[in-house]
Amino acid sequence: MKTSALEKRIKRRIIGREHLFFAVCSPGLKKVCHDEMLALGFPEKNLMTTPGGIEFKSKLETCLLFNLHLRSPSRILMRIGQFKATSFATLEKKINAIDWILYLPQNCDINFNVTTRESRLYHSDAIAQRCEKIILNQLSEARAFTLSAKNKSHQTIYIRADHDVFNISLDSSGDLLFKRGIKQKVHTAPLRENLAFAMLFWAGFSKDDILIDPMCGSGTFSLEAAMMKTRVPPGFFRSFAFESWPGFGQKTYDYLKKQARENCLVFPEKQIFASDLDKMALTAMEQNISNHSFTDIIDLSQKDFFSIHPSRISPGKKGVVMLNPPYGKRLGQKSDSRSFYSEIGKKLATDFKGWRTGIILPSRACKSYLGIRLELKPIFHGGLDLFAGMGII
Repeated sequence: MKTSALEKRIKRRIIGREHLFFAVCSPGLKKVCHDEMLALGFPEKNLMTTPGGIEFKSKLETCLLFNLHLRSPSRILMRIGQFKATSFATLEKKINAIDWILYLPQNCDINFNVTTRESRLYHSDAIAQRCEKIILNQLSEARAFTLSAKNKSHQTIYIRADHDVFNISLDSSGDLLFKRGIKQKVHTAPLRENLAFAMLFWAGFSKDDILIDPMCGSGTFSLEAAMMKTRVPPGFFRSFAFESWPGFGQKTYDYLKKQARENCLVFPEKQIFASDLDKMALTAMEQNISNHSFTDIIDLSQKDFFSIHPSRISPGKKGVVMLNPPYGKRLGQKSDSRSFYSEIGKKLATDFKGWRTGIILPSRACKSYLGIRLELKPIFHGGLDLFAGMGII
């Protein structure tokens, strides 16, 4: 089949060239993301840590690879334009100068995420409306020359204006990257997967470790650990916005997934021990793990944390214990909090000596209630500033 002029432009300008990308990271996770990128073989000289995340320069294939494999970032943006604009006339001219048909599928819904800071153009809705009109006009006018339209997709354009300098980016991820496509059922206040990964990462969790997850809830720690141990990429079971881009290569992406599949590991016995007192939480988790064949590696039971004896689970071998205790309204008064965390600390010190641990804490004070030595790492979850207490018991 003869290659069209548009396909040639896409191959030359989108697929063949390097572009600037930005991995958006939650507070406290930039160093984790940086180390993940290095572990995937990306050269450190091409990484730049900036406020809010990490910039990197690469071809489009690396963007696909990072979406598939990175566990810590929130999303990955493709930078497609930067310019100065102090009037709507200039903004419209610069937006129209971008060849949108190279970036967006013809058949798509466009959402805008606009933020401004100390810029003369500050009305986000007005900026979005003017940009949308121009972009849709471009796509409409080029309809006769576009590639065959696929199913309607949803695309998000990020516009950041800072001191009149506009950065235009296209979201390659779609749903936030912490959504692994595994948890169909969730329970009260589920932990985000990227935070669970960060805590396992800080604890040095590896394929040789066992994990005890004694307040498992919907099973975020356990599922994330199972994916890490078996080397299943975090994006393996989900879709991405880039799959509808004109420059997306299905064969390239299929090859990346084939490589990942061949690298996966199988464990003949249980390696992760999840438990909770809440039967509804366990029911949700059981469905989540059975849908993706993690029942071989995860042992699930209804137990009280204070009844668990790790020496019976892993005789002679230390591992990692992760806890996400109830906090806030789920726990009650301050006196209850002090007593509860004190009991947790005593249990860890008595039965988990020598184990690596991570525990989510709602305040610095809770560390003192525990009575064990931990390093506090600030994390942000569900609109709350929390702490991950990390250490060796």
